[in-house]
Amino acid sequence: MRLPRAAARLPPPPPRGGGAAPPPRRAAARASGQLENKTKGKLQKQICQVVLDHFEKQYTTELGDTWTSVRDVLTCPLCWQYAILLNKFSQSAELENTLRVKGYHPAFQGPLPYLPASLKCYIRRTPGRFPAQKHQAGKLKEYYLLNAASLLPVLALEVKDGEDVLDLCAAPGGKSVAILQCACPGNFHCNEYDDLRSRWLKQTIESFIPDPLVNLIMVSKLDGRQIGDLKPELYDKVLVDAPCSNDRSWLFSSDIQQATLRLIQRKELPSLQFQLLRSAIKALRPGGSLVYSTCTLSKAENSDVINLILNSCSNVMPVDISEMAKAVSQEFTFLSGTQQHELLVLPEKGRAWGPMYVAKLKKM
Repeated sequence: MRLPRAAARLPPPPPRGGGAAPPPRRAAARASGQLENKTKGKLQKQICQVVLDHFEKQYTTELGDTWTSVRDVLTCPLCWQYAILLNKFSQSAELENTLRVKGYHPAFQGPLPYLPASLKCYIRRTPGRFPAQKHQAGKLKEYYLLNAASLLPVLALEVKDGEDVLDLCAAPGGKSVAILQCACPGNFHCNEYDDLRSRWLKQTIESFIPDPLVNLIMVSKLDGRQIGDLKPELYDKVLVDAPCSNDRSWLFSSDIQQATLRLIQRKELPSLQFQLLRSAIKALRPGGSLVYSTCTLSKAENSDVINLILNSCSNVMPVDISEMAKAVSQEFTFLSGTQQHELLVLPEKGRAWGPMYVAKLKKM
């Protein structure tokens, strides 16, 4: 059975940041107000009004006044920040020195419940993007550019050496790479149903993981909804980084028809996410843990899905992740009023990470 197009996560979005370069420092210092006005005019042409109108209606209701400041960041790529995840399999002391000189600092410094010394991620408060490294066959990359909030699901999962791990919706592969920075799983199964995204996943793994370890990683193209039946109670840890409304990239859809189709398909996503979670629970061993994550603000795709799982599956219980949230609260802004087993990262200027929803469950 083929997944609906939304289940295949839709075509990969354009490069994050909308292709816009950060403003020159000299111009910003000399005429920041004038530049900001010009920038707003340029960016407004890139924003997909159909999507913005849809989000405006939904998120004003769900987030209230908070939506205004979140919207200001999401619609302004020049505000966006990029984290740099170092690759422990291709270490470079020179790179770390360069990052410090450029004003970067370690992203995670608080007393986190789980923070392996081998996981090194650098961020800075000012917007801008470090140069990306191109894929070269046979040569490992030194770092991976990502939204720093993308590492929170990995930190919540707390993978330890020797554990059997499933990344159910693994492409493009950033979280799989991050898991391997943290620990060496006994078996690591990375799954991605969509053919194009699966090739993207394989390339990411080849770019960051050395040959001996690559051979221990199983990459599959299975329907995530069926993995629980195919591989019951096989894993200690499961990550479900689910197909979702990618708020940040959807706002810059260049094709109005595609954007309209996405908004129609959006209604199907909670059902798909629920089915993926049920499958993940079946794949978990008793006592195993599951982390669910999305990059949307949508309540229907976040807490509503988790509440439905908790109400319909008697063999799972919520796991408190509030200590992790507290430990990283200097670098991330969270929505207030969430439950202890969940968090929602809200982008704001100077801390433009997210959106990222994270929830943790345990199978009894």
